Amino acid sequence: MTSTTLTPETAEAARPRAVPGSIPLSRLVAVEARKSFDTRSGLWLLASIAILAVLATAATILFAPADQLDYEAFASAIGFPMAVVLPMIAVLSVASEWSQRTGLTSFTLVPHRGRVITAKLVVTLAVGVVSMLLAAVIGAVGNLVGPALRGTDPVWNLGATELAYVVLGNVLGMLVGFMLGVLVRNSAAAIVGYFVYGFVLPPLSMLLAANQHWFAQAQPWVDFNFAQGNLFNDAMGAAQWAQLGVTGLVWLALPLAVGLRVLLRSEVK
Repeated sequence: MTSTTLTPETAEAARPRAVPGSIPLSRLVAVEARKSFDTRSGLWLLASIAILAVLATAATILFAPADQLDYEAFASAIGFPMAVVLPMIAVLSVASEWSQRTGLTSFTLVPHRGRVITAKLVVTLAVGVVSMLLAAVIGAVGNLVGPALRGTDPVWNLGATELAYVVLGNVLGMLVGFMLGVLVRNSAAAIVGYFVYGFVLPPLSMLLAANQHWFAQAQPWVDFNFAQGNLFNDAMGAAQWAQLGVTGLVWLALPLAVGLRVLLRSEVK
């Protein structure tokens, strides 16, 4: 018969250890937000939002006719570069984990990939909303400075509802970029895919609608870009919201669901 001497060290080792709690989502969001600024490329990509908004505002002041110098003109000028830059940020927030192989670290520290992707989505939406609000402020400053330089009165022809539509339209564009990042998981391929979706398919769709009556009738229900355009044209009624919902389900929600399912099951290399 043997006896075991209980020492402080063995007592400490025998004591059951508390299971650490899961990392809160707020911390994951903070980490993902910091990762957006940590690299030089990420910092300049985000800074380009303000830079392009200022350049677009200055170009509108210099080149727009005096009778067309209103807040809508500034919003339209700023909207085009935003439609290009913001989806790129969304693409890179997800696809860079695979392109740069940082996913090996991210998903080792936080094995629950869904929580990491949720944090990335929250940061993407926050960047989109804040960027559009910043662009709206820069446009408002331009609408004050431009008419003052031309000797005219500022025209505020965009209300809160119209601005909310513009913000929603650009956030949907970011979500398309996010979806492509999740679905493709390759930065270059996802960016090319977005340019095809955003700048190649719309002219082809318009050309087909102009030559085929049946497609002209179906276009609002099958073309997500067309349905989004109503947000920027302030033409949202019950039918337009239904068309946006149907096309968004087909072009955004379903591909995102497929991409998430594959992402959660795929091997990270």
